[in-house]
Amino acid sequence: MNARTALLRPLCAAALLASALLAAPTAAVAQQQTDLSVNTPAITALKDTMRGRRPQLGPLFKAGAIGMDNTGNIALRDANAVPLPQRGQVNSLISAENKDRAALYREIARANGHPEWEKDVRKTFAQRWRERAPAGWWIQGEDGEWKRK
Repeated sequence: MNARTALLRPLCAAALLASALLAAPTAAVAQQQTDLSVNTPAITALKDTMRGRRPQLGPLFKAGAIGMDNTGNIALRDANAVPLPQRGQVNSLISAENKDRAALYREIARANGHPEWEKDVRKTFAQRWRERAPAGWWIQGEDGEWKRK
């Protein structure tokens, strides 16, 4: 090893360490550090709006018309379970719910001071929504397959 290599080696190691420490956290670290129960006025408003939709969505889940998908949203799973005249209303409910869910994930990430963690927050919520779904509801697995819980 020449003198130049001997001098540069510790500097390169220090630079690599510094860049590793400054890099964005991995998804696992983000999930561990994210406070999913954080609350702000925006989060409270979103949760209240979503809670207000439950009486309309509940029967659709029970009938198997809609289900919890693997992205943290709800999806129309069986359009035939919804009478044709009501499909537009059901699609509007689904759209409004998914819009609020996306806003909720975004607000939780922002409230934690890391808007770049939105994707990880969504993934964690998707898993929790599916785990907490009542028996009989349809959930979509990571593989995209629908199954009744």
